[in-house]
Amino acid sequence: MAGVERGLAPYRPSKTRWVWSLIGASALTMMVGFTWGGWTTSGRARVMTDIAVRDARADLVAGICVQNFVTASDAADNLKALQAKSSWQRDDFIKEGGWAKVAGIDDTVANATDACADQLMKLKELPTAAAPVVTDS
Repeated sequence: MAGVERGLAPYRPSKTRWVWSLIGASALTMMVGFTWGGWTTSGRARVMTDIAVRDARADLVAGICVQNFVTASDAADNLKALQAKSSWQRDDFIKEGGWAKVAGIDDTVANATDACADQLMKLKELPTAAAPVVTDS
């Protein structure tokens, strides 16, 4: 053990070797951080935020669309007509019916009619209005 300590004691790396070691360690840290560490750039974070906002808005409008569709007076006939349409015609059917319209928004929300049609297609039958709850008070 004494021979090993004597062999390493006089070793002193040069400034160049120190600088290149720091550069290499920094590059390796960044590569690991951005690939496996979950780091992201501000531009990528902005894109992810925009996508999340767009999807949340579409989900919200799709829920309103389903409610408007189900509460319409001819909902059963409309559901049969929707089910008869092909998948690429369903969003046009929803737009033409006006169920995806929301007060305060002039244009249709991207992906909302598709999400509405998907939710409506999952319905086996239209939900019925629940009887009012009667309490003793």
